[in-house]
Amino acid sequence: MAHHKDELADFTTDRRVVVLSGIAIVIGVVGAGVAYLLLNLIQLFTNISFFGRFSFSPSTPLQAHLGLWVIIIPAIGGLVIGLMARYGSDKIRGHGIPEALEAILIGRSKMEPKVAALKPLSSAISIGTGGPFGAEGPIIMTGGALGSLIAQFMHLSSSERKTLLVAGASAGMAAVFATPMAAVLLAVELLLFEWKPRSFIPVAVAAIVAAIVRVPMLGGGPIFPVVAHQALWINGMFFALIVGLAAGMASGILTTLVYWFEDLFQKLPIHWMWWPAIGGLFVGIGGFIDPRVLGVGYGLIHDLLNGSIVGPAVLGLLVGKAVIWSLSLGSGTSGGVLAPLLMMGGALGALVSPYIPAGNAGLWAMIGVAAMMGGTMRSPLTAVVFTLELTHDLNLLPGLLIASVAAEAVTILALKRSILTEKVARRGYHLTREYSIDPLDVHRVGEIMVTNVPTVHPDTTVEELFDKITRSSKALVRRQGAPIVDSDGKLLGIVTQSDVLRSLQEGKGECKVIEVGSTELITCYEDDLLSNVVIKMLRNDIGRMPVVEREDASKLVGYIDRSNLMAGPMKWYEDEHLKERRWSLKESFSKSL
Repeated sequence: MAHHKDELADFTTDRRVVVLSGIAIVIGVVGAGVAYLLLNLIQLFTNISFFGRFSFSPSTPLQAHLGLWVIIIPAIGGLVIGLMARYGSDKIRGHGIPEALEAILIGRSKMEPKVAALKPLSSAISIGTGGPFGAEGPIIMTGGALGSLIAQFMHLSSSERKTLLVAGASAGMAAVFATPMAAVLLAVELLLFEWKPRSFIPVAVAAIVAAIVRVPMLGGGPIFPVVAHQALWINGMFFALIVGLAAGMASGILTTLVYWFEDLFQKLPIHWMWWPAIGGLFVGIGGFIDPRVLGVGYGLIHDLLNGSIVGPAVLGLLVGKAVIWSLSLGSGTSGGVLAPLLMMGGALGALVSPYIPAGNAGLWAMIGVAAMMGGTMRSPLTAVVFTLELTHDLNLLPGLLIASVAAEAVTILALKRSILTEKVARRGYHLTREYSIDPLDVHRVGEIMVTNVPTVHPDTTVEELFDKITRSSKALVRRQGAPIVDSDGKLLGIVTQSDVLRSLQEGKGECKVIEVGSTELITCYEDDLLSNVVIKMLRNDIGRMPVVEREDASKLVGYIDRSNLMAGPMKWYEDEHLKERRWSLKESFSKSL
């Protein structure tokens, strides 16, 4: 292969990233504002529903003492949400993240304006009337919708719209929880479907701006401060692994439970509009039995992380929250998954803490939080950083990593899809969470092109070429076409077997190949990436291409077709699946002698 001056960079990012980052600043400010609005709406509807007052002051259903009336309130909230979904937009149903994934993968990152308006309102009603959800799923979808809407007012590609949609989602999450790093990691692990600076930088800008703007409106972090724990030693690391495995199994049970309830609702002989009300009725019953399971429960999460809830109370909280959350989410109401996972993970850690001869209930609750989130959402890095930003306790970093990775391993081996991607799959779509370098972006034309190229002289007739193909030249048959080259070695065109057959059918067998072939050549260079060749072939609807010198486009140096292009993926397949012989000490020793 000839050596050319390599103009390729490590990244494909160009100056458009500056433009997108500028737009991301605006999205970050807007995302923080929407987060502030959503949190205040939740407080407003909580006050109206449980205390009969128009107020934005902080309050929780746990503080209300309404007796049997508490059973009716979530059902009323569910009925309102069902009506909003049926007559407004059915995209407000669910916890938000699968809907954002679907918009990115299938909807070319376009979201409707009414979703941006109805999603936070429906979620505030759901949570404010006792729904056992968090605000993060709704704000991710709402922020994403706003980012998408802003992008749709501009001349942007689908990929750029995706970046701004995810920037809005990350901004919302960063503003709600004061966790900009976790918001960016969630975008990378879950929403972007790529790891490229062109998208990472604008998303990071939006999250940082939202976290800064949050401070004067909602205060700074952490929102769940704890007294720093002692770093775990070897025995502590072992038990972190055990908690992670337990959380992984619990994550699998939760995912199965959610979709088991969803399947039950599907069998009801009534319109889906009524399902959230039925789910709300069961939420109310659960809230009557144990009021702690109602609402967001940030105070309870903080108590778990501080080790204030122990004993049988933890078991009741874990089981009660898991059942009513799964049932309510399966009914198709509007709400998020993060806050419930934090509570259930914290409860699981606190529940097993008495049996662990290291640390205290708060420490293992913190480990459980990261493990439950990492296993259920299959985003372990997000889970670890999220927990650290929520608590600011860096001492437990190794334990958090062990637990969250262990939980993810369990759910990946036990379930085909996560709680987020299962909903997308049930709508008939498939997505993969594994990102790797495309072999076509690594290998160049010169590595796989055919250099000994069968060529045809321009004066050759169609009949002569046909005879040559059918009687002697296997290379021509295999390549499906041949470059037309004159006596001086100058590339003039290309003639394919289709050209030959068509000419014979039209009675043009005496015509020269230069007259029936193509002289408007689409060519490539030997230092081109295979991905560029694929794009050229698709754009021009061709299956083969001459390779020419970059300094002289009439100088033929090779030939590439669709069959050659499979060499890149084939090398990847061999790297992935071809098992080599084990290294033998005896053979190595004998060779050295």
